[in-house]
Amino acid sequence: MRLFDTHAHVNEERFDNDRTEMLDACFAAGVEYIMCPAVDRATAESAITLADQYEQIYAAVGVHPHESKDVTEEDYEYFKDMALHHDKVKAIGEIGLDYYYDFSDRETQMKEFKRQLALAREVDLPIIIHDRDAHGDILDTLRTYGKGNFGIFHCYSGSWEMAKECMKLGYYISFAGPVVFPKSTRLKEVAQQVPLDRILIETDSPYLTPPPFRGRRNDPTKTQFVAEEIARLKGITADELAEIALENGKRLFGIQ
Repeated sequence: MRLFDTHAHVNEERFDNDRTEMLDACFAAGVEYIMCPAVDRATAESAITLADQYEQIYAAVGVHPHESKDVTEEDYEYFKDMALHHDKVKAIGEIGLDYYYDFSDRETQMKEFKRQLALAREVDLPIIIHDRDAHGDILDTLRTYGKGNFGIFHCYSGSWEMAKECMKLGYYISFAGPVVFPKSTRLKEVAQQVPLDRILIETDSPYLTPPPFRGRRNDPTKTQFVAEEIARLKGITADELAEIALENGKRLFGIQ
Protein backbone atom coordinates (compact mmCIF):
# COMPACT_ATOMS: atom_id res chain seq x y z
CA MET A 1 0.00 0.00 0.00
CA ARG A 2 1.38 3.40 -1.05
CA LEU A 3 0.50 6.07 1.53
CA PHE A 4 0.59 9.86 1.78
CA ASP A 5 0.00 11.11 5.32
CA THR A 6 -1.10 14.65 4.53
CA HIS A 7 -0.96 15.84 8.15
CA ALA A 8 1.52 14.49 10.68
CA HIS A 9 3.36 16.46 13.35
CA VAL A 10 6.46 14.29 13.12
CA ASN A 11 8.48 17.21 14.51
CA GLU A 12 6.52 17.04 17.78
CA GLU A 13 8.49 16.46 20.98
CA ARG A 14 6.76 13.13 21.64
CA PHE A 15 8.91 11.73 18.81
CA ASP A 16 12.20 13.15 20.11
CA ASN A 17 13.46 9.89 21.61
CA ASP A 18 12.92 7.68 18.56
CA ARG A 19 12.15 9.89 15.57
CA THR A 20 14.68 8.30 13.22
CA GLU A 21 13.49 4.78 13.98
CA MET A 22 9.84 5.83 13.75
CA LEU A 23 10.32 7.44 10.34
CA ASP A 24 12.37 4.52 9.02
CA ALA A 25 9.52 2.20 10.05
CA CYS A 26 7.01 4.46 8.27
CA PHE A 27 8.94 4.45 5.01
CA ALA A 28 9.46 0.68 5.22
CA ALA A 29 5.69 0.24 5.73
CA GLY A 30 4.78 2.07 2.52
CA VAL A 31 4.49 5.71 3.63
CA GLU A 32 5.87 7.55 0.61
CA TYR A 33 5.08 11.14 1.58
CA ILE A 34 4.45 13.05 4.81
CA MET A 35 3.25 16.64 5.11
CA CYS A 36 4.49 18.14 8.38
CA PRO A 37 2.46 21.25 9.29
CA ALA A 38 3.55 24.07 11.57
CA VAL A 39 1.70 25.57 14.51
CA ASP A 40 4.13 28.49 15.06
CA ARG A 41 7.55 29.79 14.00
CA ALA A 42 9.51 27.17 15.97
CA THR A 43 7.59 24.23 14.51
CA ALA A 44 7.83 25.73 11.02
CA GLU A 45 11.60 25.72 11.45
CA SER A 46 11.67 22.14 12.73
CA ALA A 47 9.34 20.95 9.95
CA ILE A 48 11.65 22.48 7.36
CA THR A 49 14.67 20.87 9.03
CA LEU A 50 13.01 17.45 8.70
CA ALA A 51 12.03 18.19 5.10
CA ASP A 52 15.68 18.98 4.38
CA GLN A 53 16.76 15.70 5.98
CA TYR A 54 14.19 13.39 4.36
CA GLU A 55 13.19 13.31 0.72
CA GLN A 56 9.74 11.98 1.68
CA ILE A 57 8.85 14.83 4.07
CA TYR A 58 7.41 18.20 3.07
CA ALA A 59 6.66 21.19 5.27
CA ALA A 60 3.98 23.80 5.80
CA VAL A 61 4.48 27.15 7.53
CA GLY A 62 1.96 29.18 9.49
CA VAL A 63 0.30 29.80 12.84
CA HIS A 64 -2.32 27.59 14.47
CA PRO A 65 -5.28 29.43 16.03
CA HIS A 66 -4.05 28.41 19.50
CA GLU A 67 -0.79 30.29 18.94
CA SER A 68 -2.21 33.23 16.97
CA LYS A 69 -1.99 35.56 20.00
CA ASP A 70 1.82 35.27 19.94
CA VAL A 71 2.64 35.67 16.23
CA THR A 72 4.99 38.53 15.26
CA GLU A 73 5.80 40.51 12.13
CA GLU A 74 9.16 38.73 12.01
CA ASP A 75 7.31 35.41 11.97
CA TYR A 76 5.29 36.50 8.95
CA GLU A 77 8.45 37.62 7.17
CA TYR A 78 9.95 34.19 7.80
CA PHE A 79 6.83 32.35 6.61
CA LYS A 80 6.74 34.37 3.41
CA ASP A 81 10.46 33.92 2.75
CA MET A 82 10.27 30.16 3.23
CA ALA A 83 7.09 29.86 1.16
CA LEU A 84 8.68 31.72 -1.72
CA HIS A 85 12.19 30.32 -1.64
CA HIS A 86 12.26 26.88 -0.03
CA ASP A 87 11.25 24.16 -2.47
CA LYS A 88 10.06 21.73 0.25
CA VAL A 89 7.55 24.22 1.69
CA LYS A 90 4.29 23.31 -0.02
CA ALA A 91 1.49 24.90 2.05
CA ILE A 92 0.46 27.54 4.58
CA GLY A 93 -0.79 25.82 7.69
CA GLU A 94 -2.16 24.80 9.84
CA ILE A 95 -4.38 27.84 10.11
CA GLY A 96 -8.00 28.47 11.00
CA LEU A 97 -10.25 28.81 14.02
CA ASP A 98 -10.60 26.82 17.24
CA TYR A 99 -13.65 27.74 19.30
CA TYR A 100 -13.41 24.66 21.51
CA TYR A 101 -10.36 25.72 23.50
CA ASP A 102 -10.17 29.46 22.74
CA PHE A 103 -6.49 29.56 23.76
CA SER A 104 -6.33 32.75 21.70
CA ASP A 105 -9.31 35.10 21.76
CA ARG A 106 -11.63 34.75 18.79
CA GLU A 107 -10.98 38.22 17.41
CA THR A 108 -7.24 37.49 17.27
CA GLN A 109 -7.82 34.08 15.74
CA MET A 110 -9.93 35.63 13.00
CA LYS A 111 -7.46 38.42 12.33
CA GLU A 112 -4.55 36.01 11.84
CA PHE A 113 -6.66 33.58 9.83
CA LYS A 114 -7.52 36.33 7.36
CA ARG A 115 -3.92 37.50 7.20
CA GLN A 116 -2.70 33.98 6.43
CA LEU A 117 -5.35 33.57 3.73
CA ALA A 118 -3.85 36.64 2.10
CA LEU A 119 -0.33 35.28 2.54
CA ALA A 120 -1.28 31.99 0.89
CA ARG A 121 -2.71 33.86 -2.11
CA GLU A 122 0.42 35.99 -2.33
CA VAL A 123 2.75 32.98 -2.42
CA ASP A 124 0.25 30.82 -4.38
CA LEU A 125 0.21 27.87 -1.99
CA PRO A 126 -2.65 25.77 -0.63
CA ILE A 127 -3.82 26.21 2.94
CA ILE A 128 -4.30 23.56 5.63
CA ILE A 129 -7.39 24.47 7.66
CA HIS A 130 -7.92 23.64 11.33
CA ASP A 131 -11.62 23.93 12.16
CA ARG A 132 -12.89 23.02 15.62
CA ASP A 133 -16.39 24.09 16.59
CA ALA A 134 -16.12 27.00 14.14
CA HIS A 135 -17.76 25.61 10.99
CA GLY A 136 -19.97 28.62 10.23
CA ASP A 137 -17.30 31.28 10.75
CA ILE A 138 -14.74 29.30 8.74
CA LEU A 139 -17.04 29.00 5.74
CA ASP A 140 -18.22 32.61 5.96
CA THR A 141 -14.60 33.81 6.13
CA LEU A 142 -13.55 31.72 3.16
CA ARG A 143 -16.49 32.98 1.10
CA THR A 144 -15.78 36.63 1.95
CA TYR A 145 -12.01 36.81 2.40
CA GLY A 146 -10.77 33.60 0.79
CA LYS A 147 -11.50 34.10 -2.88
CA GLY A 148 -8.55 32.55 -4.68
CA ASN A 149 -7.55 30.30 -1.79
CA PHE A 150 -7.58 26.50 -2.04
CA GLY A 151 -6.41 23.62 0.08
CA ILE A 152 -7.54 21.11 2.73
CA PHE A 153 -10.01 20.84 5.55
CA HIS A 154 -7.77 18.73 7.76
CA CYS A 155 -9.21 16.09 10.10
CA TYR A 156 -12.67 16.85 8.75
CA SER A 157 -15.43 16.80 11.38
CA GLY A 158 -18.36 18.57 9.72
CA SER A 159 -21.54 17.43 8.00
CA TRP A 160 -22.07 16.28 4.43
CA GLU A 161 -23.82 19.57 3.67
CA MET A 162 -20.77 21.46 4.87
CA ALA A 163 -18.44 19.16 2.93
CA LYS A 164 -20.32 20.01 -0.26
CA GLU A 165 -19.81 23.71 0.44
CA CYS A 166 -16.10 23.16 1.14
CA MET A 167 -15.65 21.32 -2.14
CA LYS A 168 -17.52 24.04 -4.04
CA LEU A 169 -14.98 26.50 -2.66
CA GLY A 170 -12.13 24.32 -3.98
CA TYR A 171 -11.12 22.32 -0.93
CA TYR A 172 -10.18 18.71 -0.37
CA ILE A 173 -11.68 16.79 2.54
CA SER A 174 -9.09 15.00 4.67
CA PHE A 175 -10.02 12.19 7.02
CA ALA A 176 -8.03 11.05 10.04
CA GLY A 177 -8.37 8.41 12.76
CA PRO A 178 -11.86 9.47 13.93
CA VAL A 179 -13.41 8.02 10.76
CA VAL A 180 -12.30 4.61 12.04
CA PHE A 181 -13.99 5.02 15.43
CA PRO A 182 -17.01 2.68 15.63
CA LYS A 183 -19.37 5.42 16.83
CA SER A 184 -18.41 7.96 14.13
CA THR A 185 -21.55 7.20 12.13
CA ARG A 186 -22.03 10.67 10.66
CA LEU A 187 -18.37 10.99 9.67
CA LYS A 188 -18.49 7.59 7.97
CA GLU A 189 -21.51 8.76 5.99
CA VAL A 190 -19.57 11.84 4.86
CA ALA A 191 -16.58 9.74 3.82
CA GLN A 192 -18.88 7.48 1.85
CA GLN A 193 -20.22 10.44 -0.13
CA VAL A 194 -17.14 12.59 -0.76
CA PRO A 195 -15.96 11.95 -4.35
CA LEU A 196 -12.73 10.01 -4.65
CA ASP A 197 -10.98 12.91 -6.39
CA ARG A 198 -11.54 15.09 -3.30
CA ILE A 199 -10.40 12.68 -0.57
CA LEU A 200 -7.16 12.90 1.39
CA ILE A 201 -6.06 10.77 4.34
CA GLU A 202 -3.95 11.66 7.36
CA THR A 203 -3.10 10.72 10.93
CA ASP A 204 -2.62 14.06 12.73
CA SER A 205 0.18 12.21 14.52
CA PRO A 206 0.90 11.95 17.39
CA TYR A 207 -2.80 12.58 18.09
CA LEU A 208 -6.10 10.85 17.20
CA THR A 209 -4.80 7.29 17.10
CA PRO A 210 -7.32 4.97 15.42
CA PRO A 211 -8.51 1.63 16.77
CA PRO A 212 -7.07 -0.81 17.69
CA PHE A 213 -4.28 1.45 18.95
CA ARG A 214 -6.26 4.13 20.82
CA GLY A 215 -4.44 5.43 23.86
CA ARG A 216 -1.03 5.04 22.24
CA ARG A 217 1.03 7.55 20.29
CA ASN A 218 -0.07 7.84 16.68
CA ASP A 219 2.35 7.77 13.74
CA PRO A 220 2.08 7.88 9.93
CA THR A 221 1.94 4.09 9.53
CA LYS A 222 -1.59 4.32 10.93
CA THR A 223 -2.70 6.10 7.74
CA GLN A 224 -3.29 2.54 6.56
CA PHE A 225 -6.26 2.13 8.90
CA VAL A 226 -7.89 5.31 7.62
CA ALA A 227 -7.43 4.06 4.06
CA GLU A 228 -8.89 0.66 4.92
CA GLU A 229 -11.99 2.13 6.55
CA ILE A 230 -12.76 4.59 3.75
CA ALA A 231 -12.14 1.86 1.18
CA ARG A 232 -14.61 -0.37 3.01
CA LEU A 233 -17.18 2.43 2.96
CA LYS A 234 -16.56 3.04 -0.75
CA GLY A 235 -16.57 -0.62 -1.77
CA ILE A 236 -13.05 -0.57 -3.24
CA THR A 237 -9.75 -2.04 -2.09
CA ALA A 238 -7.55 -0.26 0.44
CA ASP A 239 -4.71 -0.20 -2.08
CA GLU A 240 -6.95 1.58 -4.60
CA LEU A 241 -8.10 4.16 -2.06
CA ALA A 242 -4.55 4.79 -0.82
CA GLU A 243 -3.29 5.26 -4.39
CA ILE A 244 -6.06 7.74 -5.22
CA ALA A 245 -5.48 9.71 -2.02
CA LEU A 246 -1.73 9.76 -2.65
CA GLU A 247 -2.18 11.16 -6.16
CA ASN A 248 -4.69 13.72 -4.84
CA GLY A 249 -2.14 14.88 -2.27
CA LYS A 250 0.65 15.13 -4.81
CA ARG A 251 -1.58 17.15 -7.12
CA LEU A 252 -2.69 19.54 -4.38
CA PHE A 253 0.81 20.18 -3.03
CA GLY A 254 2.50 20.29 -6.43
CA ILE A 255 4.76 17.31 -5.77
CA GLN A 256 6.23 15.78 -8.92
